[in-house]
Amino acid sequence: MSTRTSTPSAKDERFNIRTKRDEKELVERAAAASHMTTSQFVMQAALRSAEEVLADRTRFVLPPAEWEAFTAALDRPAREILSLKTAAEKPSPFSDR
Repeated sequence: MSTRTSTPSAKDERFNIRTKRDEKELVERAAAASHMTTSQFVMQAALRSAEEVLADRTRFVLPPAEWEAFTAALDRPAREILSLKTAAEKPSPFSDR
């Protein structure tokens, strides 16, 4: 029985993707132009895209003045909107009230 420890740089997972010949050739040319292997190029592009997608959903950055205005708006008490208050006080058509 052997034990295998995974180091941070160990690559023990694989992506398998299907593509058209012209798409593959385009990626291979771009990888060569970037002095990378095709795998390195594809992984770098995929990671960059994944980070952009997730960053858009988890964080945002504002300049200091805009950040101050944003946090000030969050700290303000909510204003009362009479029409919403009235609507919230009505019985729901889905309740038994």
